Amino acid sequence: MARSDPNAVLRRLPLVVGALGGSLLLLNRLNAPLLTDSQARSDALGILLSALLILTGLLWQQVQPRLPESVVLEGTEGFELTETLPESVRLELAWTSRTLLTNTVTRSVVVWYDEQTLLRRGVLGPTASVKPGPILKRALETQKPIYLVALKVYPGRIEFNYLPPNTQGVIVQPLGPRGALILGANAPRSYTRQDEAWVAAIAEKLTVALELVETEAEGTVSEPGSLPA
Repeated sequence: MARSDPNAVLRRLPLVVGALGGSLLLLNRLNAPLLTDSQARSDALGILLSALLILTGLLWQQVQPRLPESVVLEGTEGFELTETLPESVRLELAWTSRTLLTNTVTRSVVVWYDEQTLLRRGVLGPTASVKPGPILKRALETQKPIYLVALKVYPGRIEFNYLPPNTQGVIVQPLGPRGALILGANAPRSYTRQDEAWVAAIAEKLTVALELVETEAEGTVSEPGSLPA
């Protein structure tokens, strides 16, 4: 289903006005019994203005960007969270996923850490388990996010079988070397630079929470001042 374009009417307005004006001038010329010099000059000016309006409308159709087409992701809405996690981590994961789903174009969220799927939320894919493929492995090795702006054009899209089959765009955001935050969108090229920065900041906060749990489990709780500002 395509997302409506709020500028569609504005882009077509010069075309409609120009065509209507030109048609009325032609009709007026055909019905005029006598053609005076002043009428000829007025008609010439009106035809020129109509042509400029039509040209402007054609240029607007090409220059103004169109919104990417969105689809309804195939799958069911759900919220799956690992029960064995500490309450603090469960709350952190719940907050992270809700924030991404309500403030970005994200429609599906997966958190994978230490070889297990900690969370799935939004539109769920057909597979619950995450099997790291080349794209996820590359993100973990480089510790840099990977944004697939139009998933359908990438041969490696088959590794994302834990996302809805018709997912349009994907962000793979590392959570340190041991995990990743994987986001699916329902429209290609829909994440902005601001969205990417927002996802990176949330992922950093979530990484700190996950690493702190392991530190507490080992009995070496970090001092509050040691956490990043």
